[in-house]
Amino acid sequence: MSEEKNVKDEYAVIVDHATIRFNIASEKIDNLKEYFVKLVKKELMFQEFFALDDVSFRVKKGESWGIIGTNGSGKSTMLKMICRILKPYKGSVQTFGTIAPLIELGAGFHEDLTARENIFLNGAVLGYDEKFMQAHFDEIVNFAELHNFLDMPIKNYSSGMAARLGFAIATMVNPDILICDEVLAVGDVAFQKKCEKRMSEMRASGTTLLFVSHSMESVKSVCENALWLSHGKVMAAGPVDEVAEKYVQFLDEGNR
Repeated sequence: MSEEKNVKDEYAVIVDHATIRFNIASEKIDNLKEYFVKLVKKELMFQEFFALDDVSFRVKKGESWGIIGTNGSGKSTMLKMICRILKPYKGSVQTFGTIAPLIELGAGFHEDLTARENIFLNGAVLGYDEKFMQAHFDEIVNFAELHNFLDMPIKNYSSGMAARLGFAIATMVNPDILICDEVLAVGDVAFQKKCEKRMSEMRASGTTLLFVSHSMESVKSVCENALWLSHGKVMAAGPVDEVAEKYVQFLDEGNR
């Protein structure tokens, strides 16, 4: 019992030999009728694809980890697994504490509602009641710098504006774990710096950070550690400068 308590006190995330498997159709099917006919006749052929393959790593509370790798390496899959959007086919994932996920632009937003309405909707998705959101409303709007667009439907927002609003809502309080997947790449440079500063402040107050970005400069700026994934496998994990050096060398050699 004491050992289990020590694990919860020390770690924010524990990934233990986790595998995520997808079945990809090995033939082209043009319509639903053909799909169901083949399904009934048991003629559907699938090819297994392992987005994550026997991945293990541990994140201590208060640590900041950048997850790096080329497109298709399993970075976003890793974050979705940690957020419990995806369930591992093998292995396990444990998290200890509240999670604020910034995984996909527009997640938690209704495109036909205004930004003002979506602030309360997104807050509800994150588990905050209307009174709490009302108390933090001005803080969110000020950070997102969207004062003149509050009554505009989200569907008319640019990707950068949506990212601003999503980030402002997710970081209005300090969650135990902040998960950020490339959403800052769509913002302008000034806002990216503003978000990096906010993340640094959250880290200083004890928030654990998992951060995916193709910008090594951003990863080095906000993270102390890095996990390098390639084709679903862990290539290296440890201090960010050491892992980044190995990754850049790998790319310079023409690998993908």
